[in-house]
Amino acid sequence: MNLYLDLFKTFFILGCTSFGGPVAHLGYFQHEFVEKKKWVTSSAYADLVALSQFLPGPASSQVGIAIGQIRGGIFGGILAWFAFTLPSAALMVIFGLGVGLYPEFWNQGVLHGFKIAAVVVVAHAVWSMGIKLCPDKERISLAVIALGISVGIGGTLGQLLPILLGGIFGFFFLKKVDNLPHSPTGFKISTSYSYALLTFFFLLLFFLPILSNFFQNQSIRIFDSFFRVGSLVFGGGHVVLPLLKEEVVTTGLVSNQMFMVGYGAAQAIPGPLFTFTAYLGTVSNLPPNGIWGGVFCLVAAFLPAYLLIIGVLPLWEKFRKESWLKQSMAGINAVVVGLLISALYSPVWTEAIFNRFDFVVFALGFILLMFWKFPSWSIVVVCAFLGFCLNF
Repeated sequence: MNLYLDLFKTFFILGCTSFGGPVAHLGYFQHEFVEKKKWVTSSAYADLVALSQFLPGPASSQVGIAIGQIRGGIFGGILAWFAFTLPSAALMVIFGLGVGLYPEFWNQGVLHGFKIAAVVVVAHAVWSMGIKLCPDKERISLAVIALGISVGIGGTLGQLLPILLGGIFGFFFLKKVDNLPHSPTGFKISTSYSYALLTFFFLLLFFLPILSNFFQNQSIRIFDSFFRVGSLVFGGGHVVLPLLKEEVVTTGLVSNQMFMVGYGAAQAIPGPLFTFTAYLGTVSNLPPNGIWGGVFCLVAAFLPAYLLIIGVLPLWEKFRKESWLKQSMAGINAVVVGLLISALYSPVWTEAIFNRFDFVVFALGFILLMFWKFPSWSIVVVCAFLGFCLNF
């Protein structure tokens, strides 16, 4: 029981302090689970990050579910998602219900401090992962090439193409590299359970639209809309917004004004941006709405992430043991570092560091995290306080 309490506490604190979007979340996870708690190794964590880039849905939530499952089995994976998602989902539902705390509570300086904290955490993750996953000139060069492709092309293609090229490069040119980064993740779920989840995912994806049209049921139609968004979006976070807008604004479930107000609120809170779906369900013009509607839409949007990551992990774990895939993963892991550098610059750095004072706060936070070994949540507190002070 202590294991599950520790797992819930850890993910809940991360859910309360992980500002900055999915890339920043991966930085928080790397610091907490690889460096501090050592629940997974650096190479296994990088493999999970790479896998999440191939799957649709919220990448950081999928990595969190996988780590929770590795730590505590089926219940651990569900508990990790629940604890990490609960703080932001609760805030979005409360905001959707019309509680007028939001404008007075969130000081703009505090918000800016949160963004600077995200820069600190991502920079620390890039540094730590770069040292371990790019130890030679070949992999350093690969990271730089991935950075160039990501910046030059952008979008989903700018993420997936470097990963594909990194895998090919690793297969052909990293055969003689010693100590290829590989270690078992400690996967604890039977393959039959995982395959059942994958089957369930595809059944829902293909049959929910049919059921919706056949029964003409509003609840089924809304569940289908949010499940489809969670199933088909690559890149997570901000990428999901156009799809959500098409599903809820165009159909009249939510007005455009209410949609944009909720999106603004979602930028100000920690945790996954996908919890924006809880707000949309809460303010929906048609039932289910209110608290039940928020929970309903939240589960529909996140369910594909759980079904996919747990469904694919047994295959992933099996193939990771093959020497050819270990070579490819050595290249892919180097690419992940390059992609993180790209994300560190934009949008993380460009949305937070505007002047020399911002840079001083970042430098202080980085020193506290990197050399003084302060916990990541305390960096958020320090940066938020300094942001509040600088606002005056």
